[in-house]
Amino acid sequence: MAGGIRENLGDDLAENHEINVTPFIDVMLVLLIIFMVAAPLATVDVNVDLPASTAQPTERPDTPMYLTLKSDLTLALGDDPVAREALAAQLEQQTGGDRETRIFLRADKGVDYGEFMEVMNLLRGAGYLKIALVGLETISQPAAAADGDGETPAPQPAEGTAP
Repeated sequence: MAGGIRENLGDDLAENHEINVTPFIDVMLVLLIIFMVAAPLATVDVNVDLPASTAQPTERPDTPMYLTLKSDLTLALGDDPVAREALAAQLEQQTGGDRETRIFLRADKGVDYGEFMEVMNLLRGAGYLKIALVGLETISQPAAAADGDGETPAPQPAEGTAP
């Protein structure tokens, strides 16, 4: 409640029911400027760690076709090493020419993204468009429940497929 200064100095000061919004507007403008400056600074550095996923794993086929890109940039189809030039012929032989076979592509965490895309382009060039990316299945646990036993989870096919 604010009171006005009057010439009458009696004990009966009338209440002023008007709200003085000028300080409120000043505070809001200062906050607006602070958020306009701070918001772009909060999104400059974005760390990305893609290999692990908490997505529900899809059903595995009876005989999955795994193509692995190792850290030394060599390829392995199943457990057998394969040269990049012979990849299309090996896929043709193992799938029996069925281009609808889903290829599960997995890569070492340290592999450059450009090298990974080059392998995907080799698969696309060979006519295999159903490519599933494989990552480690991680289950989010509370920090107190994590015992750190060092077990590595089994690789699971991710839900998404690349065209």
